[in-house]
Amino acid sequence: MIPGPFTYHKPARVEDAVALLARLGEDARPLAGGHSLIPMMKLRMAQPSHLVDLGGIAELKAIAEEGGTLVIGAAVTQAELARSELLAAKLPVIRETALLIADPQVRYRGTLGGNVANGDPGNDMPALMQALDAEYVLMGPAGARRVPARAFYHGAYDTALRTGEILAAVRIPVPPVGSGAAYEKLKRKIGDYATAAAAVVLTLKGDTVSACAIALTNVADRPLFAEAAGACVVGTALDAAAVTKAAEAAMAITDPAADGRGPVEYRRAMAGIMVERALRAAAARAKGA
Repeated sequence: MIPGPFTYHKPARVEDAVALLARLGEDARPLAGGHSLIPMMKLRMAQPSHLVDLGGIAELKAIAEEGGTLVIGAAVTQAELARSELLAAKLPVIRETALLIADPQVRYRGTLGGNVANGDPGNDMPALMQALDAEYVLMGPAGARRVPARAFYHGAYDTALRTGEILAAVRIPVPPVGSGAAYEKLKRKIGDYATAAAAVVLTLKGDTVSACAIALTNVADRPLFAEAAGACVVGTALDAAAVTKAAEAAMAITDPAADGRGPVEYRRAMAGIMVERALRAAAARAKGA
């Protein structure tokens, strides 16, 4: 099928995009890379009368560091994330995760903002952003506000975004010295959503874990911040018993659907395996391995 008729808008400033969305209301949708919205329009599952293209807004394309915080514009593509020397130096896990998303054609068009703002539980970046304790900068008619990634997702395609708002940027604090991060993803084939995936960010003091954040992808109707699982390894040397306990705590909060990726029991078990792998990879990186 082809999409229904719509009017196309391409503003040059964030303020203009916000004004358009506020004026047009429920009949308008912002367009980033389009890999989620356009297929829905083709299936007539979404039929906006107006598309507001964010791709021409230069300020949404920047990657910068501000006083120990990385600020990534919402229109930065996955391919640009993978090429960024700043991100490679400060947070290489973002590059690694970007390269696990779909295929090169998708990564050249798909954006960070679209990936995190859409509310699709199968998208990879939301869980990583939760583990990294990122904040989302939302711009709307009332101005800017910040929402933690850990509080942004309410359910499948249900987020904290209000009518007329767009996600303008993602702010990520650079982890302290002695930190490591990893994203482990199990998928059936290149380009597929995860059967299960886990993001881990931890900090070591000597051989002891002083902080740990764990989040999960595609094992519930939203990305899951597994707070209790992270707490299981704090104060430990990440011995086998602690890793197993963290994996079990992560599995306990999952609610996966049975689909072509496997039955519920398998997908829940794979979430635990991904947590174990990500914990070990993050710890190795924290030690400089």
